[in-house]
Amino acid sequence: MRRAKSVAIAMAILATASASAQTASRWFPIPAQAQYLTGDSWSDAGTTYRLYGVQSCLRGTSFTNARGIRRDCGEASLAMLVALTRDLKPQCHDAAALPQSRTVFVFCIAARSEGSGAGSRIDLGTALIATGFAFAALKPDGKPVHEPYLVAQRIARQARAGLWAFPDLPDPNAVILRGLREDSSHSVGMPSPR
Repeated sequence: MRRAKSVAIAMAILATASASAQTASRWFPIPAQAQYLTGDSWSDAGTTYRLYGVQSCLRGTSFTNARGIRRDCGEASLAMLVALTRDLKPQCHDAAALPQSRTVFVFCIAARSEGSGAGSRIDLGTALIATGFAFAALKPDGKPVHEPYLVAQRIARQARAGLWAFPDLPDPNAVILRGLREDSSHSVGMPSPR
């Protein structure tokens, strides 16, 4: 029942998002000349592409690695995105576009053509989250944008995969949600500009 509900939600999101997408619905590769921006986005030809439902570590936040060296968490997420896209060579499909913006949200899938997993498909967002180098994006109310990604995140966290191995990992969703709460509490009771 729960799986059916998740599938129904994902299909509804895709149907709604695809209907509102401003780009042509097509599968496309991440171009070799793409400029990687964060661990969940890249740009090409003036358009920013962002993995739908994925939140990378934030640049400027840091963790302490096993050798006791402080590392930028956002850079670690970025390195994994670059490595996976170059290794997997996924094909992406538009899921939604931000109105009045040159940002397109995408799902990216890679098909394994050889080895024991030949014929299987790998979702890039799931791969990033399951390896512990990205997180399930949350809405301002704290609910996941894409529920299956939250499941992958829970498994990665329990396994202490990737960045979850480090106790001082700065969870980007906690940072973002805290910032949203602080912004809303500062705006309450403030005189409106005239």
